[in-house]
Amino acid sequence: MSKVRGIRGATTVHKNIKTEVIKATQEMLSNIVNKNKLDVDDIAAAIFTTTEDIDSEFPAYAARMMGWEYIALLDNTQMKVPNSLKLCIRVLLLVNTDLPANQLENVYLNQAVNLRKKR
Repeated sequence: MSKVRGIRGATTVHKNIKTEVIKATQEMLSNIVNKNKLDVDDIAAAIFTTTEDIDSEFPAYAARMMGWEYIALLDNTQMKVPNSLKLCIRVLLLVNTDLPANQLENVYLNQAVNLRKKR
């Protein structure tokens, strides 16, 4: 029986430009789907956040452009923390899977790889 599990992803853009936000979001989502061998039908929801310096496009729009028509999508602003990573797009995918949580692969691209470093 499948369980709902969460998969995390994050990436950054160089500039707050619509085309960059779309491209970076789609690259991140494609990586998550490919690395975890997901079918789009297995994705229940995607919760996106962006740092407050990204406002040129909704990441959810980029997902819709990929055909994610029937997946619940939500955009939000990441909480502001001093000295945190700028120009960052994050996602939490809720997926139906038979895999245990420790076999799912989170994806961190570009400057977001620094999010996983120990403080």
